Amino acid sequence: MAVDRSYVTQNDAQRERLEKFVARCSDAELRRSTPGGWTVAGILAHLAFWDERARILFERWQTDGVAPAAEDGASVDWINDAAKPMFLALPPRQAAELAVSIARAADRTVEALSDEMLARNAAAGRPLNVVRAEHRREHLDEIER
Repeated sequence: MAVDRSYVTQNDAQRERLEKFVARCSDAELRRSTPGGWTVAGILAHLAFWDERARILFERWQTDGVAPAAEDGASVDWINDAAKPMFLALPPRQAAELAVSIARAADRTVEALSDEMLARNAAAGRPLNVVRAEHRREHLDEIER
């Protein structure tokens, strides 16, 4: 049975959107406040964190053979709240460039997953989302509004 890899195209499209957004943003635009006490750069650092988490957990799963625990909404909220001060402390340009470089690395990792690994992720209830594009789209749409 063929594995659906349409996520690769979606990830590429949203990563390219992210790259273009970062390239055209001034440092002042990256410092712009957004709802909830965030900044544009802080949101980009947030994207980088969650992409890096997925990349690292997939790599460990492949190495150790142990599936990561599924996220629950409450954990996601406190993790975001705990990380927010550190995200906001990053120099804006550095946060933006980190979002791009980590998105590239995350996309390479999920694109290279074997059919077996994708099936294991599905069987485990998809504790890791290979469609990195969804999160990027959500926040890029938010920022651009």
